[in-house]
Amino acid sequence: MAGVSRCMKYSMFIFNFLFWVCGCIILGFSIWMRVSSTRQEVESSILPGANLLIAVGAIIMVLGFLGCCGAAKESRCMLMLFFIALLLILILQIAGGILGAVYKPQVEEAFNLTLSASVNALQSTTGEYKEYQEEFQKLQEKEKCCGLLNGPEDWGENFNKPSSKICECKLEEASSDLCTKYQARFIYKKPCGKVIMQQIKDSLVIIMGVAFGLAVVEILGLVFSMSLYCQIGRK
Repeated sequence: MAGVSRCMKYSMFIFNFLFWVCGCIILGFSIWMRVSSTRQEVESSILPGANLLIAVGAIIMVLGFLGCCGAAKESRCMLMLFFIALLLILILQIAGGILGAVYKPQVEEAFNLTLSASVNALQSTTGEYKEYQEEFQKLQEKEKCCGLLNGPEDWGENFNKPSSKICECKLEEASSDLCTKYQARFIYKKPCGKVIMQQIKDSLVIIMGVAFGLAVVEILGLVFSMSLYCQIGRK
């Protein structure tokens, strides 16, 4: 142990154990976000972010284990592998953040195109998208919204079918700000596209917060691992 600070060694071990725990939490949260996204528009929009977090969580768990072993065994090889992998992840996070900021308008445009394509499914009268339409009506009732982009117009002929209650407000909500009168019916006036977009933005805020927190932890990990690596080399 001569030449190696016990404080640095145990700090590195504890740090990587916490790093491993963080990986477990991220992996668990991302899997929950992945399996709980049952609505088609929301799922298709946050699926890439959830999959990315699953990969990040798994990698962090492996790195945490590698760092713990490197500190406990005073292995310069493990510590260097830990340092290089952590540095690469930090660089990729920075690059991903920059690309996300640069291509944000294109992402929003692609999302709007996806919504426009989904409008055709709502307007279909062939029965091909019957299950999708039923699920979307449940979304409307839950989120108190109507259509995707243009309210009741997005439903086309389906809106005026006999006994149709598409977008219809509950009796106690008819006089509230949530509803508006359309063709002698009180319907929800907010398009569901806005609700879905807000859900995506909320998810992105969580992802950005996790990424920022990880960046701080990763920088600390780089400092700890390189300091211990140098101390072991002088032993």
